[in-house]
Amino acid sequence: MPEGSSPSRLPLLTWLCCLALCSEGANPGFVGRITEKGLDYARQEGVAVLQQELAKLKLPDFSGSFHVKVLGNVDYNFYGLNIGTFQLPSSSIAPLPGVGLKVSITNAVAALTGQWRVKKRRWFSDHGSFDLKVEGISISVGLKLGTDGTGRLTAATSDCGAHISDVNIHISGRLGWLYNLFHRSIESGLRKTMEAKICETVTSAVSSKLMPFLQTLPVTAKIDNIAGIDYSLTSPPVTTNNSVDLALQGEFFSMTHRSPAPFPPPALSFPVDHDRMLYFGVSTYFFNTASNVYFNAGVMTFDITDSMIPKEFKLRLNTTTLGAFIPQLEKMFPNMLMVLKVSPSSAPLLRIAPESLSLTPVVNVQAFAILPNSSLAPLFVIEARAPVSAKVGVNSTRIVGSLKLGRLQLSLKHSDVGPFSVQLLQAILGYSASSILLPQINAWLAEGFPLPLLDHVELYSLILQPYQDFLLFGADAQYKP
Repeated sequence: MPEGSSPSRLPLLTWLCCLALCSEGANPGFVGRITEKGLDYARQEGVAVLQQELAKLKLPDFSGSFHVKVLGNVDYNFYGLNIGTFQLPSSSIAPLPGVGLKVSITNAVAALTGQWRVKKRRWFSDHGSFDLKVEGISISVGLKLGTDGTGRLTAATSDCGAHISDVNIHISGRLGWLYNLFHRSIESGLRKTMEAKICETVTSAVSSKLMPFLQTLPVTAKIDNIAGIDYSLTSPPVTTNNSVDLALQGEFFSMTHRSPAPFPPPALSFPVDHDRMLYFGVSTYFFNTASNVYFNAGVMTFDITDSMIPKEFKLRLNTTTLGAFIPQLEKMFPNMLMVLKVSPSSAPLLRIAPESLSLTPVVNVQAFAILPNSSLAPLFVIEARAPVSAKVGVNSTRIVGSLKLGRLQLSLKHSDVGPFSVQLLQAILGYSASSILLPQINAWLAEGFPLPLLDHVELYSLILQPYQDFLLFGADAQYKP
């Protein structure tokens, strides 16, 4: 079996929620699960970006007046408030069952600087700078996950709470006794304003940074002019006590005429694994809808001609060579080249079991003589079938595969040139299948199909394990801007 600020970090939180498994509704073709390890990685990346965003927080000027005995009302103004640092040293993230995610931050600290001015009409005025230290900041953010009408993932702030335990202001100036009369009022005002601004910043980051990045998650992925993949969500995300789960359609569709697949997705018994950040479950439905689309498009039909066979090969694809084994062939069509038209009788279906991946395509091989006027005269039809073993793998961004052909089994379905032993064609058909057709198919499979990843996200530490009716991929994730 195969082996398996930067706003650049904030999207990881969403992306890790985008590759998950859903346990409700119709069976999806492509499923996944984000584990606690993945959530912890998301926490680190998301909080790092949030710290950068909070460091840009802008606070309004503070103006007002306070009453001093003898002096009466004194006007003050605090302005030009800038945050020097905003540190979030302790944080946690956890699923909120049925809702989304909860991010909690504790013991955060911030340092601010600014300018101040006080004035008592014409009697006196003073101005200077101040330093503000904010400690014991706690932030609690709920992230609601959902889906829109197009099957895209959505995220919104469901709730936000911020609390500051301690604010200390140090004011420089000549009239220290005067400043002590009103600094508590300033500290209280700054605390309330800053708590509100923190949640404004969080909500803004979700709507202006997170949501646009979500649009990079492909709902559909074009493979070529024939087929695309539908990666839309089949239902809203499901959160449990230790995971975030999502279901994707996981279906190939025709680029020219989309129609429902002639078979349903199988139910998957998803195992409980925790070693990797996330797990994909890719069902037989995903692969077999691809086979169905390409079969209906007619691209599984191949022509085999004599020019494709090496010169040193003794058996030639002409009526003279094959006439030695099929007497009527040379008599009816003397000294003519032949063509074999190979086409499957139905779309080959992949079977996935814990011990193997396999398919048994049934192929019709129709032989024609090429007449002098280039028209084709039908000769015979052979049914060919062979066991095919499949290998599927995944790299950092794509699912890839290859096929290995077993021994052909031939039977004569119809003949216009009399009865003959089809085993005489075993060599030429076996060579054509293994040396001509299969390399073309494997070259196409090696290019692979794109995984549903957000921009710049790659997978590593990949593992793969087959289960009944699906493949389980495990991976860790990394964002590479």
